[in-house]
Amino acid sequence: MFTPPDIDWCRLALVRLNRRCDDAAAAALLSQIEKAPGVERLWADGVDTSAATHREAYFSVFAAAGLDADLAEALYALESDPALNPFADDAADTLANIKGAGFRVAILSDIHFDIRPSFADAGLLELVDVFALSYERGLMKPNPAFFSGCLHDLGLDSAQTLMVGDRATHDGAAIEVGCAVLLVPPLTSTADRRLHLASSLLKGSAEVSRHERN
Repeated sequence: MFTPPDIDWCRLALVRLNRRCDDAAAAALLSQIEKAPGVERLWADGVDTSAATHREAYFSVFAAAGLDADLAEALYALESDPALNPFADDAADTLANIKGAGFRVAILSDIHFDIRPSFADAGLLELVDVFALSYERGLMKPNPAFFSGCLHDLGLDSAQTLMVGDRATHDGAAIEVGCAVLLVPPLTSTADRRLHLASSLLKGSAEVSRHERN
């Protein structure tokens, strides 16, 4: 899923409140947030382990930045809006191909809200076997227990599993529980095509397995 740049987040909040929303105003708001005392809390370990923890962290930073209540609420509503995290253009075909080839699929995400409705709206919910969401499990990447719990729910061991992600520090930690890991560059737009790499690896793995059985 694609996350828009922070400058767009600020601009959209200003638009919602019918406030000045040109580039300069959005940049000034973003700078105000980034310079706030305690801003590192927004990315700290544990921030996505519950919805309450996430909200408290964000609103404490908004308060430290001197934002008024309406602006803080608008920013947080956007931060928690799944519509602002669209799927990559190749997500649907990739999930369908992987599932059609007989593989089980899990979505393992550091997130503070439920993304299942987004998958349902896109017609992708039935292509996912397990949703491991940090705010529900009280765990985040790179905690090995987060990966292990997801493997348990999939009914697979690590040697049978490929972790696909875009953050070496977080997704790459799946190697600690024995998973192979494919790291791809983060999306810069929904048009970026990365997921075929996962399809190719899984297809190759399936072909090797069939050959060994024969």
